[in-house]
Amino acid sequence: MAEPGESRPATRRTFGPVVLLGVGSAALAAWTASKPWVDGTGADSAPGMASTSWGEIASSPLGTALAFVVLACWGVLLVTRGRFRRAIAGLAVLAALGYVATVAWAPFSLPDHLVEQVRRRTGMTLDDTSLTGWYWLACVAALLVLASTVLALRLVRTWPEMGTRYDAPTGGRAAGDADATQAPSDRPTDNIDIWKALDDGRDPTA
Repeated sequence: MAEPGESRPATRRTFGPVVLLGVGSAALAAWTASKPWVDGTGADSAPGMASTSWGEIASSPLGTALAFVVLACWGVLLVTRGRFRRAIAGLAVLAALGYVATVAWAPFSLPDHLVEQVRRRTGMTLDDTSLTGWYWLACVAALLVLASTVLALRLVRTWPEMGTRYDAPTGGRAAGDADATQAPSDRPTDNIDIWKALDDGRDPTA
């Protein structure tokens, strides 16, 4: 039968892989969300529809923002401890769920948005719309982001934490240092005081 202490090192070993998975998947999610998820046919050569504006109206700014929130949460998880660390892990899960919801809703909202924007900018109507490869890559990223954040929320209590030596000095320690540096000394330091001590029969080096 395994001892309770034996499972703790095993869970601590998950720290590196889960963090790498989380940071990598969040970066992938942010990158794919900035790319066009929907493509259309029928206005490819229409004036006013440059490739930059096409990507702008067919991408997901909300998905990009949520992916950056997850990335920020991973950064905070690396330098915090205790309950605050678990709260940040919970926030990462919520942001990941938001990204998943954004990806799931995109096929129902982005095609209509693209058609409407093309009509407003060019006066033309798209013949057809389709999901791009960037969208399907975003689906993979969404699953990885959600899995990594859920693992973080479950395992964060067993992960190594930053030592207290990196914290700001406490008030007690600062006060002790101040007392040590400001402690008065009875030893004479000036030449006149040394000679006066000798005249009084005292040893100035004591």
